[in-house]
Amino acid sequence: MSEIVLVRHGETAWSLSRQHTSYTDLELTPDGERQSRALAGVLVGHRFVRVLSSPRLRALRTAQLAGLTVDATDDDLAEWNYGEYEGRTTADIQVDRPEWNLWTDGCPGGESPEQVGERIDRLLARLTPLLEHGSVALAGHGHCLRVVGARWIGLPVSGGGKLRLDTATVSVLGYEHGRPVIRRWNGG
Repeated sequence: MSEIVLVRHGETAWSLSRQHTSYTDLELTPDGERQSRALAGVLVGHRFVRVLSSPRLRALRTAQLAGLTVDATDDDLAEWNYGEYEGRTTADIQVDRPEWNLWTDGCPGGESPEQVGERIDRLLARLTPLLEHGSVALAGHGHCLRVVGARWIGLPVSGGGKLRLDTATVSVLGYEHGRPVIRRWNGG
């Protein structure tokens, strides 16, 4: 049965400190490299007709350490563009904007939830026909992959806010009775 396997990148200094990281191209920490190598055991036996990665170093390096051979990078897999909130934590942002919620408000100078949803929908539209030939792997980022999960099962972008996704995890999207489902989420 064909699946979409989501691989979130390993730990970086900013994921550890909970800073929003989109276009800042950080390397994995030593723990992030160890986490990523451990994913190889989870992915063993999987065969993919296509492996796509975000163009960011942390996603590409995670895929490599996990034993995946990336066919192409895809800008639609880049992390949510946080604009003016790049490098800031949610707690820090909420000092100035106590009611701020990424999932409904987006980021000034960055992307809105609608913009992220459009690119994820575009990505899924390209991937779905490939599933007739086998499984697909996507190496990416926390918020972006949470949107992939939400949109796969027909939820709005804000539904991704209900799907926690830790670093160096594997999640699996598939079908049950012909309907898109989340088969496994946030696994190691």
